[in-house]
This record gives sequence, structure tokens and C-alpha cells, in this order.
Amino acid sequence: MSIQNVNLPLPESLYVRLQQTADSTRQSLTDVLLHAVRVGSPPSWEDAPPAFQSDLAALDRLDDEALWRVVRFLPSEESILRIEALLADRVERELTKSEADELEQLSSEADRLMLRKAHAAALLRWRGHAVPPADRL
Repeated sequence: MSIQNVNLPLPESLYVRLQQTADSTRQSLTDVLLHAVRVGSPPSWEDAPPAFQSDLAALDRLDDEALWRVVRFLPSEESILRIEALLADRVERELTKSEADELEQLSSEADRLMLRKAHAAALLRWRGHAVPPADRL
């Protein structure tokens, strides 16, 4: 099979993401680019809400072991029980300002965690790993 060289201008943001992927996976940029051409580019974080984009962008720089830790991370039972209690209270009565603020903060943290876990799993899949469904992790 013959090899053809291609001169391809890339937007800087895409180049940086691909170079970070190469660095974190200890591959050459050429190998990462060839993989991207074969299977598509790494999952994008740019469609996430702006408040979460920097968290998701940081995942691109993690190695596979660190991404697995993100995927397997579980919230504390205390925070889960507190969200459930506040949601139950909200059905029964109007929450106080303090309770509503707490529920908003806990919900935002839970959203951030779920987005991080999903993005980390997508990155691992893109890097060639078989990622089981969340209920089997």
C-alpha cells in the first residue's frame, strides 16, 4: 500500500485537542490523526452548556487510567439522599430559599458529574476501549 502525504490546515482548537490526545495516550500526532480519519474525531465538549465545557475539555488531557477513574466515580450516598429528601420536600411544600439554593447546587454538581462520566466514557470508547454500560461498572 502506498502512502500519500496530505497538507491539511486545522483550526487551532482541533489541533490542540488532537495533540493533547496524542500526549495523553503516548502516541504520535500522526497516529492520532490517522485514527481520527478512520473513526471520526474525539467526542466534542463544545455542545455542552458553557458552565460545564472547561470540565469536559480538561478530560481530553487525561490518560486512560484517569478516565476510567472518572467513569467509575460514584457520588456520595449522603448527597444522593439529600437530593432525594429535598425533591420529596418540594412535592409536599415550597422549599425555603436556603433549601432551594442547596437543591440547585446539588443538582448542578450531579449534572456535572454525569456529563463528566459520559464524556470520559465516550473518550475511552474513541480510544478503542470497550466501556460497559454504567450499571456494570
